[in-house]
Amino acid sequence: MSENGELAAAAGSRDPAVGLRAVRALRDLADRLEGLQVGNARDQGWSWQDIAVCLGVSRQAVHKKYARRGAGGSGGDRDGD
Repeated sequence: MSENGELAAAAGSRDPAVGLRAVRALRDLADRLEGLQVGNARDQGWSWQDIAVCLGVSRQAVHKKYARRGAGGSGGDRDGD
């Protein structure tokens, strides 16, 4: 089984220590993947609004979280939205 599959299985463990550690690891993975995809979207010219719709959050929330990080090397707010 893959590492991610093992994490998913561990997240359902009856042992809270195992389950909670797995949940944290999955959350960290999801955060890294989100940052990668936000960067990809910005590099392809997506607006903050387009990204926010896909993530189910406000434009302001996604902009605040990623604009200063330069997600994907885009470096800030290119389109002013």
